[in-house]
Amino acid sequence: MAATSERRIFIRDLRLQVSIGIYDFELEKPQAVVINVDLLLAEPERAADDSIANVLNYDIVHDGIVALAGSRHFNLQETLVEAILDLCLAQPQVSEARVSTEKPDVYKDCRVGYEAVRRRSPG
Repeated sequence: MAATSERRIFIRDLRLQVSIGIYDFELEKPQAVVINVDLLLAEPERAADDSIANVLNYDIVHDGIVALAGSRHFNLQETLVEAILDLCLAQPQVSEARVSTEKPDVYKDCRVGYEAVRRRSPG
């Protein structure tokens, strides 16, 4: 029986200041948002010859999220998550992306967030 494997790249607890929200106090200044991304790679990659050319460079995803989060105001976490999913699935190596955002400072007794998963369409 042949062995199978999955390979993932993840970014955890990326904390950024983002212009996000619909309430007046949220429109006054950026607020902390914590972003988590988990990417399932379409083809099992191997770092052949230990070369970055053979794998998805997570700098592309990280730097893209940072640029996206600073590019404009987002009314909703849902909109920000969908934009990050678009960015992740634009990478041909990615077959599935799970993205979550949290606004850790909204409530004193909990964190509030949104998460979505999107898979690349077959074919």
